[in-house]
Amino acid sequence: MIRCVVVDDKPLAIDILNDYISKIPDLTLAFSSTNPLEALEYVMKNDVELVFLDIQMPQLNGVQFMKIVNEKCLIILTTAYSEYALDGFENNAVDYLLKPISFERFYKAVQKVVRHFSLTAPLQTSITYQPAESENDFIFVKTEYKLVRINTDDILFIEGMQNYVAIQTKTDKILSLQSIKKTEEQLPKKQFIRVHRSFIVAVKKINSIERARIYIGDAVIPFGDLYKEDFYKLIEGKK
Repeated sequence: MIRCVVVDDKPLAIDILNDYISKIPDLTLAFSSTNPLEALEYVMKNDVELVFLDIQMPQLNGVQFMKIVNEKCLIILTTAYSEYALDGFENNAVDYLLKPISFERFYKAVQKVVRHFSLTAPLQTSITYQPAESENDFIFVKTEYKLVRINTDDILFIEGMQNYVAIQTKTDKILSLQSIKKTEEQLPKKQFIRVHRSFIVAVKKINSIERARIYIGDAVIPFGDLYKEDFYKLIEGKK
């Protein structure tokens, strides 16, 4: 069962979504609230897998909520304003439901989440060996219905793409259904570093850095200000 939270400042909107959730066997309602701060506290302290999240709310809007949660759970946005779609997808929302929400459209969005958990669950249960950092010269990632071994020395950079990552190697691009945060945790800390919300790079594959750009081969990767201090500490040997 996928544990859900519903957050919306309109009680009627919550009632509709709660009713929809009750009609889908894969979902169970864990918590709902018209207060985004109360809902945020619940999500951060409890095991939650999916949040149905309104964007236009007082005190804390949906985009701010997503940034704080930061991939702890999946998010489906619910709103009457289509202009917020880009903000939602840039923060890795699974889907974007425009009000009034039909059950058919709700069901389609939920199936994306169901497929996500059905694909990732076998990986969590079948792979128990995690090499220590000193021997971590390869990782396993799930792609389609198989596990693929990737030598870390072959990786140039990794790009987060909503609920996927694209791992660019010397010869190929491999898509895997997992978060960029989880991928970062698998990699050797002295060899790879996050340089942007959506990018991890292999330090020794960097050709040059110019202003807010990192060049690796023909690829140009954005360099976020929030990540520069840790990056320079690493290459200077202070981290």
